[in-house]
Formats: sequence, structure tokens, C-alpha cells
Amino acid sequence: MSRARIRSTIAGSLPKPRWLAETEKLWPQWRLTGPDLDDAKRDAVRIALYEQERAGIDCVTDGEQARRHFVHGFLERIDGVDFSKMVTRGIRADRYQAEVPTITGPVHRHGAVELDDAAFARSLTRRVLKVTIPGPMTIVDTVYDAHYGDRRTAALAFAGLIREEIDSLVSIGVDVVQLDEPAFNAYLDEVAQWGIEALDACVRGAGCRTAVHVCYGYGIKANVEWKRSLGATWDQYAHLLPLLSGSQVDEISIELAGSRVPPEVLSAVKGKDVAVGVIDVANEAVESPRDVAAVIDVARRYLADERIIASTNCGMAPMRREVAYAKLQALGAGVALANSATT
Repeated sequence: MSRARIRSTIAGSLPKPRWLAETEKLWPQWRLTGPDLDDAKRDAVRIALYEQERAGIDCVTDGEQARRHFVHGFLERIDGVDFSKMVTRGIRADRYQAEVPTITGPVHRHGAVELDDAAFARSLTRRVLKVTIPGPMTIVDTVYDAHYGDRRTAALAFAGLIREEIDSLVSIGVDVVQLDEPAFNAYLDEVAQWGIEALDACVRGAGCRTAVHVCYGYGIKANVEWKRSLGATWDQYAHLLPLLSGSQVDEISIELAGSRVPPEVLSAVKGKDVAVGVIDVANEAVESPRDVAAVIDVARRYLADERIIASTNCGMAPMRREVAYAKLQALGAGVALANSATT
């Protein structure tokens, strides 16, 4: 009897073309404005989907081509968040300083945030389509709050509008919504106190598959240095995965390849599928298909094939395009190799 087929996806972002935005930056500036920018974003989405399909990726995204940044790109369309009032503050437990917008009043949508972009992506592909949204804890950690005065209260307010956004996305055929929560690794106590509560408020009763992505950060020197400071073993997942196993999400997305995450933490995940990072986004060395299959084999020690989704460790927005596309090819070929060994 053959085993279940391992699926593939990416964490979310892909590099933007140089004619669209600054390259190899986590917070790039657009190179165009107005209708020209809108057209360029759509052309970039076409390329992102083409490259994923060419690589054989099962669950695809728009590569986050329409957003400058994974958090602020979402918040730009949220009432109550003022980008004319930028504040410098420490984020991710003061790991680094960032320029962030200010919450000046109750937050709400004045219309669907991702609907038009998602509908365009949906029109271009028949594959499983995933849309990524920043999670509520990561949002409140990437703004300056001059209104709510309490992180939990602010997070639950954002969770409510995220839940509305998910309904909009389901209405046009989005298959998977992923909440990105890198802040979970920085605030372990708060995850237990209110982070899971806010996460569940986003996804409870959703009419699509839901996922949460928890990474260690990438793309800037501060994140690299923080990871170096964590020692020989990164044990944050040992605290988080049991908590996430009790959440309402269907899927948990984590790093593994090239990291110091002990693979045995995978056994702590109960009742969820796991998007296992088999592609290292922290360096430009392109994995071979055998490298990818080897990481999948490690995951197989702890998870059944039907629960494994091979993915990138995190987004690839700051990476050179040719490297990112080569890593996509390695991901697709490595999953095919792993699947062929089981039939």
C-alpha cells in the first residue's frame, strides 16, 4: 500500500521584480505610482503564480506582490491606523527598532482588504490558493497604540476584523488563509495568556482551511543576530506547539531546514497538519532535491505523510529572484522525490 502524498506550499512571499519595487529589502519602496503601479503589481502576481506552478507547488500564493510589507501592507487599508503618524519603537521584544503607524481610534475595515488582489490571483490559477494575513499579536507588535492601551484588547479588536476578512476571502474561492505570527516566538508568556485566544477569534467557524505560521524572523541583521544568540537549541517551539495544538487552526507552519530547531518537537503537534520548512531562506545556497527529501524524511520520523506539507522556512521577499525561483524548483523536485520513494 502506498503512503499518502506529501503536499507542498510556500510560507507566502516571493521577491518583487526590480521594475516593481526596491529589491532585496524587507520594507521596499514602490518604483511606480497610480495605474502603472496597479498594472505592475498584477504582472508580478502573474509571474509569482507561474513560477510556483512551474515548480509543481500544490498550494500557491500571490507572492505578496501587492504589499510593501507583510504587516503594514495589510494595515494600510484599515481605518483607525494612521500612517501619517509614524513612530519609532522597539518591536519583537525590542529586538530592533522600526517605524510604525499609530492606532488613533477603533479599528475596522472600510471594505475588504485583500479581496480584489485575492480575486485576481484566483482567476489565474486552478491550484489550491492561500492568502496570508498578519496575525493579531504580530499586528499589535508592529504598530504604536495610542487608543486601546492594552495589547490583548487591541489584538482582539484586530482579530474581529480579520475574521470578517476571512469571510470575504472565502466568498471568492480562497482555499486557505494563513495568519503570520512571528511575534509568538518573542512573547511566549503572552501567547499562553491571550495569543491563542486572539488567534482563535480570527479563525473560529471559518469556511476555509486555516493555518498559522510561526518563524524566527529573517531579512534583517537584527533577526540574524538574535537567532545566533539563542544557543545550540532553539526551544521556543517546545513551548508553543502544545499551545497551538489546542487552537482552532487546521495547520501549523514552522521552520526546520538549516535551523537549530530540534526535530523531535514535531511530536508535540497533536491533531494538526504541519507545514514543515524544508527550504532554508536564511542563505542563498540552493538546496538539491535530495536535501529537501532528507528534511522530509526527518519529519516522517514524527508525523504521518498525510500530515506533512513541505514548505519554505519563511517568506522569500528579500531574496534575489533567481535564487528564490531556484529554491522553488528544489522544493517541488524534492517533494516529488520523497513521494516517489513511497509508491
